[in-house]
Amino acid sequence: MAVAQPQQQEPQYMTEAEYLEFEESSEFKHEYVNGRVYAMSGGSLRHGVITVNISTDLNIQLEDRDCKVSSPDTRIKIEAMKSFRYPDVTVYCGEEDYVDNRADILGNPLVIVEVLSPSTALTDRNEKLEEYIKIETLQEYVLVSQDEAKVEIFTRHEADKWLYSIVKGLENSFELPSIGCKLELSRIYRKVQLDRDTTSDDSNKPD
Repeated sequence: MAVAQPQQQEPQYMTEAEYLEFEESSEFKHEYVNGRVYAMSGGSLRHGVITVNISTDLNIQLEDRDCKVSSPDTRIKIEAMKSFRYPDVTVYCGEEDYVDNRADILGNPLVIVEVLSPSTALTDRNEKLEEYIKIETLQEYVLVSQDEAKVEIFTRHEADKWLYSIVKGLENSFELPSIGCKLELSRIYRKVQLDRDTTSDDSNKPD
């Protein structure tokens, strides 16, 4: 996850109520983790293009279903971890489950996608993973690289068990069973200049 804005060097400490009030008047977005408030990191043009590509593709596929694809402006609350996050892409189906009757906080995501940035990759892979899998409604958590054609998917197998898979190469694709969608990497990375040539999955090539 990344949003263009100045970096905040040290987190501020607030209660949840103070954070929510602070965020309403803030020019930039902040995430909240166990009483700490962090300014969100700067994003690249490539990050933005990939995010829009994913959102557009999902919107098209879900056009006739009672599901919605939300923007990075959508804030979610992880109740079990007492944190608030702004995923790059959030998909939910049916009625919105607004947290504490606030129309700006969603509580029932089915799919969360984070596009990895150098400054956020470790958080997305570790801290956010630990948080997101605590969300009872969540079925898939997707991590998308922005320097090579690579996508990692965590899929809920049982209540507390998740399956990990990885897809590489622009000719490949993966499915999101919870919403009945299929994403092709060639469409995720369309009009994106990648740092590494991953036209095909290197893991399938002979030595």
